[in-house]
Amino acid sequence: MPINAINKRRSIRKFQQKAVPIELINKVLEAGRAAPSAKNRQPWHFIVFAGEHKKELLNAMEHGLEREERGITNLPNSRYGLADARNTLRIMREAPAIIIVINTNGKSPFLPVDNDERVAEICDSLSIGAAVENILLTAEEVGLGALWIANTCFAYRELTDYLNTDKQLACAIAIGYANEKPDKRPRKPLKEIVEYRL
Repeated sequence: MPINAINKRRSIRKFQQKAVPIELINKVLEAGRAAPSAKNRQPWHFIVFAGEHKKELLNAMEHGLEREERGITNLPNSRYGLADARNTLRIMREAPAIIIVINTNGKSPFLPVDNDERVAEICDSLSIGAAVENILLTAEEVGLGALWIANTCFAYRELTDYLNTDKQLACAIAIGYANEKPDKRPRKPLKEIVEYRL
């Protein structure tokens, strides 16, 4: 199953307007919960949004994008990504459900951290990445499409205010029934990314 799901999984950006049963959402979240984590800290918290709650969440994200477009920003060198973030917002509005992923040990990336905190944050980010990958692969396995989203960074303040959290917003996942079958994206050959010292 894992190798097959790894090779079949695609990032889905078009969704059917069909609700996802909570049982399937719970199944993918159980897979996320089963991920390995540094020191078994399990630094993830998942918040599932649909319906009116999803609309409110995404309105908060839109306000953040509008602020960024006005030039009031914590990411001045990333302005080039705003058009893509707008497209991501459109995708999130179309998706039947959004899973917000919180790093329960982290704090805002716009606050300073000391060396020990930085190393712990890296370890927790790797752990959350493992949980997200489990969710994406399980979504594929149960017949759902999903998209891992980092463009939430542009609306970080508005989203964390809406979520009423001072913990770190790690990412979001759009999930639903796919309405497209994208081709496989190119991958670098092993010879470009692997170095052997045997």
